[in-house]
Amino acid sequence: MNKKPHLTVAMQQLINQVKAELPLYEPATFICGTNTDCIGCPKKMLEMVDSELCFWENAMKHGRVPKFDELRRFGKLCLSVRRMLIKNKLISDPAMEHVTQHKVSL
Repeated sequence: MNKKPHLTVAMQQLINQVKAELPLYEPATFICGTNTDCIGCPKKMLEMVDSELCFWENAMKHGRVPKFDELRRFGKLCLSVRRMLIKNKLISDPAMEHVTQHKVSL
């Protein structure tokens, strides 16, 4: 039976995954204004994720252990932001890339 990771380890893994997959600091995500056709506001959503990410990095550095609900809530926020970024075509959907690659290879 696989042992589940400690909550601190799980939160750090989530933070690492978010940093690798979301364009937190890319200039294209900071475009904002009335002339954009965004669904939601990528800039504000990424700022919210970055704020939570910085909070948890600092809190864990000072010994705070996240609760399961806090880990779940942060993961849910990141997933929602990821979906919104895909809708705005700021990141690609890995599932769609697989389908496209499959069609091209036929």
